[in-house]
Amino acid sequence: MNEPRLREILSQFPRLRIAVIGDFFLDKYLLIDPELDEPSVETGLTAYQIVGKRRSPGAAGTVVNNLKALGVGTIDAVGMSGVDGEGFELRMELTKLGVEQEHFYAVEERFTPTYTKPMVLGEPATLSPERELNRLDIKNRKPLPSWIEYQIEKALESLVERVDAIMIMDQVSQKNCGVITDHIREKIAMLGNNHPTKILYADSRERIGLFENVLIKCNHYEVVASFHPDYDLSAISQQRQPPDELIEECGWKMVERTKRSVFVTLGVRGQWVFDADSPDKTVTKIPAIPVEGPIDICGAGDATSSGLVAAFCCGVSLTEAAEIGNLVASITIKQLGTTGTASPAQLLAAMKKIRET
Repeated sequence: MNEPRLREILSQFPRLRIAVIGDFFLDKYLLIDPELDEPSVETGLTAYQIVGKRRSPGAAGTVVNNLKALGVGTIDAVGMSGVDGEGFELRMELTKLGVEQEHFYAVEERFTPTYTKPMVLGEPATLSPERELNRLDIKNRKPLPSWIEYQIEKALESLVERVDAIMIMDQVSQKNCGVITDHIREKIAMLGNNHPTKILYADSRERIGLFENVLIKCNHYEVVASFHPDYDLSAISQQRQPPDELIEECGWKMVERTKRSVFVTLGVRGQWVFDADSPDKTVTKIPAIPVEGPIDICGAGDATSSGLVAAFCCGVSLTEAAEIGNLVASITIKQLGTTGTASPAQLLAAMKKIRET
């Protein structure tokens, strides 16, 4: 891909409408000044003093952040929050981004999923001038009520004809406790079957192998674990690479299962594209963009997804979509201590630099 082609694709982003369905978290950073630490009168324990706060939509919200930064014109959030302070903050951040929230529900019987991250300032750190302490997680650990499933189902039916793509972001590990329940996954498979030309795209932390009739993006560990759940788990936990032959075998099995093309990310090795229409089952290997200096891979997968789907909505090939996904991720991973985003201007500058080297 060259700079004029990239510019042509990016120019189409403002006309796009993309729905993001899934688990929207609030990412809440509490900035602690250690020089202000006080002993608690009641317990004698150290009372950390908060001197600043940052917050942003996380999980599925990270994809929304990236789509917005890329210049996508209209973004629909399909999901839920609790009726609580975290929910208020999450909805406020979505409003600041200009995200459509007609199908984003406030539910009294649910928590707003939240990652609270205490960050100590002014200490040396490998990646950031802030050091993260133990994270405090708020999650829902009971199944999603059926009436919310019904609302989500109706939202999908309403949006599928009106959007260029639906991105399914399944974050919650506890079965049926997030937005993407078994029932919603069945509904998504039905929509994919009934709308074969519509771009439905799924990424799932735990259950990528259960989706059908959608484009899939997963990493090489996830695609192998989908078909070999007992495969050398110690190797996966230590991030030792599965053999290429096994990745390729499982990638084509995933194509057979989903009836759609599959993108498999391999970290510094880039992406492999398994084209469902390939007559000879040839894997296209897209190298990663070289990046110098320290990196922070938090949110890299969501950045890849956002660039890939936005580009694919513009009628590009699977290969070009993967290239743009890689380019977006190469920019966000250089933003240390945060889940970064990439603008069209940054993408064009990065492409120019690549062509000059």
